[in-house]
Amino acid sequence: MNIEIITKPLELAVHGFSGTAINKDYAGTAFRLMDKMWQAVKSNSLENKGMNIWIYEDDHKVFAGVELNHIPQPGTGLEQKNLTLNKYAYYKHIGPYSLLKQVGLAMREEIKNKGFETTLPYIEIYGHWVEDETKLETELLMCLK
Repeated sequence: MNIEIITKPLELAVHGFSGTAINKDYAGTAFRLMDKMWQAVKSNSLENKGMNIWIYEDDHKVFAGVELNHIPQPGTGLEQKNLTLNKYAYYKHIGPYSLLKQVGLAMREEIKNKGFETTLPYIEIYGHWVEDETKLETELLMCLK
């Protein structure tokens, strides 16, 4: 696993919806939020970068959104989340989404072995969909203390 430790700040402005993962159903919550977000993006004809971004936060909060090409007019219903990551671990997973939990655990273990401690938020950026799930790309970003 080739994890990069990045100390150059990364700024994200993501538009979407937040919710609480009841019974720790993070994926189910994120999928529901993502579907709601895409409905709002499409119904308002908002130009976007097309990459789903899931942000996991304290207290079982999840945010599912997308980066927009322009700040939307009021009334879309979308929430805006601005994040600045000053120091984080980065790993690009290529393969099935079903392995993401396992990959995330391995990533945390390797980060710990390198002497770092993770903190929230944790971010997953999903690449463009391809039929061959062995070629799916997901960027994993874990904030470091």
